Amino acid sequence: MLGPSNGWRIDHDSGRCQTGPVGDGLQHGVDVVTQVVETRPAVLLAAVLALLTVLWTVSWRWTRTVVTIAHEGGHALAAMAAGRGLTGIRLHPDTSGVTVSTGARRGPGLVFTFLGGYPAPSLLGLGGAVLVAADEARLMLWIALALLVACLIQIRNVFGALAVVATGVLVAGVAGWATPRVQDGFAAALCWFLLFGGLRAVRELQRGRRRGRRDGSDADMLAGLTHVAGGIWAALFWLVAGVAVITAAWVLLFR
Repeated sequence: MLGPSNGWRIDHDSGRCQTGPVGDGLQHGVDVVTQVVETRPAVLLAAVLALLTVLWTVSWRWTRTVVTIAHEGGHALAAMAAGRGLTGIRLHPDTSGVTVSTGARRGPGLVFTFLGGYPAPSLLGLGGAVLVAADEARLMLWIALALLVACLIQIRNVFGALAVVATGVLVAGVAGWATPRVQDGFAAALCWFLLFGGLRAVRELQRGRRRGRRDGSDADMLAGLTHVAGGIWAALFWLVAGVAVITAAWVLLFR
């Protein structure tokens, strides 16, 4: 016997099957998805391509350095905002990186510096999504290029310089010479990639901690500085990355 919470009911007077609250909700969901596919196919395609790139191990291995650039750039920006001296950034072929700053070995400035890494890709992706949704994809790409130039000035190894230059050349080529439609699609894909990549980077952090690789991770360095458990910091990184994806999806697809 079906109760009131089921998706359909029988009208005994007419003999017809009528949809209930669940059925109406399902139909509304289908209508929303159909509208998104019809009105914003390029943004939706960009999201699918970015997600596949992040999920497929081979493509992730080749593109993860872009997320590392954003991560280390976040450390560098946080260090300068906290009044610390910035010695430089190094990017490595295994997609890891390190940002070296000078200043007090403890205190809020160093905490803020370590805190700036993992949220950076997600927040950059969210900021870019706001610009793309406002039809400012070209401006978003030029801002990305300016940030890459600023990062390049601080790079202190050959691989890092090559990675930043290669990324910058691609962004500059699209911003300067591509058609507006290509710029829109590329900018949206870059935003989605940073958003999904930010999530996967936090997942890799948590998986590494579970396997005992804790020395030197941002979460465990923060734990040592604040006496707040590293798992709490990792949960905060999850929260920021998840909220950024949800907010960007609303801005790009449903606003």
